[in-house]
Amino acid sequence: MGEREQLAPFTVRGDFWHTLADGRVQCDVCPRNCRMHEGQRGFCFVREVRDGGVALTSYGRASGFIIDPIEKKPLNHFYPGSSVLSFGTAGCNLGCKFCQNWDISKARQNDRLTESASPRGLASAAQKAGARSIAFTYNDPVIFAEYAIDCAEAAREQGIKAVAVSAGYIGEQAREAFFRPMHAANIDLKAFNETFYEKLCFARLGPVLDTLRYLKHETDVWLEVTTLLIPGHNDSEQEIAQLCEWFADNLGPDTPLHFTAFHPDFKLLDAPRTPEATLQRARQRALASGLAHVYTGNTHDPVGQSSYCAGCNRRVIERDGYTIGKFELDASGACRFCAHRMPGHFDATAGQFGPRRIRLPLHETS
Repeated sequence: MGEREQLAPFTVRGDFWHTLADGRVQCDVCPRNCRMHEGQRGFCFVREVRDGGVALTSYGRASGFIIDPIEKKPLNHFYPGSSVLSFGTAGCNLGCKFCQNWDISKARQNDRLTESASPRGLASAAQKAGARSIAFTYNDPVIFAEYAIDCAEAAREQGIKAVAVSAGYIGEQAREAFFRPMHAANIDLKAFNETFYEKLCFARLGPVLDTLRYLKHETDVWLEVTTLLIPGHNDSEQEIAQLCEWFADNLGPDTPLHFTAFHPDFKLLDAPRTPEATLQRARQRALASGLAHVYTGNTHDPVGQSSYCAGCNRRVIERDGYTIGKFELDASGACRFCAHRMPGHFDATAGQFGPRRIRLPLHETS
């Protein structure tokens, strides 16, 4: 591992940036390809040109460390009921008007980052806390790729899994290096129309679809996908049908899809909360499209949150919120009723971490 135990800004890997003919430096970590002069920062705010290269100003720093359930990421087929050490930094490479973590992702000051941890320190803390995995979340880990990669590699050395919760807006050059040490990812597919991405996210849909296809077909990373349904913006029957058809054709029936409920936040305060009926309609449409594992989130729906065997259609993982009830799979994911294998990663029994949320104080200076 390229260990960087000093918790200070550093010039990042040369394959994530290059110098242009006019002297500016282009950051290649995401499709924005920000082109900057010395001292300038990119759209994400945390990547800055220093001494002729790109520096990650948030390396080793976070807005806080939380132990919470893996289902909150959401990942329903990745060691159900286990706990995960979650953290984020500041900034983001998307500009979503509906951001539900806007106080972190839209932060323009690194003084929001009051906690610090080296990659090895973080892995050790996760192990001591009994967390099965660590998750890079709250804001997009693509923008702190070097720190996320180092943490994932350190976690792997300690037997801890690494999870990326991302919008998938990552450059082709950085994609392979970023996802190589990851064990699982939940990708936020914001919508299935270009206008939505352009006007509400200041981004493009194409690179996200490229990331989804890459993860599914060119890696062993366990993949689940989430779409937040916003009334009047991305919840039409036509768009949901198009999303489900693309999903089935490109990611296959075994990839879990989560439809989650929106609540007004940040700059999108005029849209109402997502009705329960919209979530149910979307879930039924996805199931009719051939998807086997479709979930609802940000709502109380034990039926839509539980997992069902694609072989016999029996409930094999009972969920009520973040609480696991009956668990009818063996360690290989085989259904105890019909032996059909559930895709994902499982233990012989489900974890029982439940809906807890535990703040983990970490303060490292070296």
